[in-house]
Amino acid sequence: MLGGSSAPAGGFAALGDEDWRRELDLNLMPAVRLDRDIVPGMVARGGGVVIHVTSIQRTLPLPDATTAYASAKAALSTYSKSLSKEVSPRGVRVVRVSPGWIETEASVALAERLGEGAGGVEAGKRKIMESLGGIPLGRPAQPAEVANLIAFLASDLAGAITGAEYVIDGGAIPTV
Repeated sequence: MLGGSSAPAGGFAALGDEDWRRELDLNLMPAVRLDRDIVPGMVARGGGVVIHVTSIQRTLPLPDATTAYASAKAALSTYSKSLSKEVSPRGVRVVRVSPGWIETEASVALAERLGEGAGGVEAGKRKIMESLGGIPLGRPAQPAEVANLIAFLASDLAGAITGAEYVIDGGAIPTV
């Protein structure tokens, strides 16, 4: 499934209808479409797990750069919670994983661009962490850490978990 953002920076005024549509088509609608195809079979079998990947941006948007992305992820989170209330009584668990900054190839490339001429990739990483208000853990999460959380939530060990959201952000969200 896809996700991400290609919306321009510049806050809400820089976003046209096409930017909004693209963000929703990339960050909400793939989950809705996939769920339409697979959830009825899970309901018919009386079991299954749906895991939606949202983002801390839904609660911690960066107004200059992530308004549309954050809004689409908030919509995904709300949709996910609604789906959990509908299908959990029929044996299908629905959970959300909400990552913060994940150290992917793309995020390292961004850090390299941000750090050009100003200390390199490590300086770029510091800029990203600062834009999030800091990461108390002092580093981004690794893709394997997110994958391990998802694997746990999909397993029978998490059999009583549904309708919940699990944040994996190194402590970046500053609220309880």
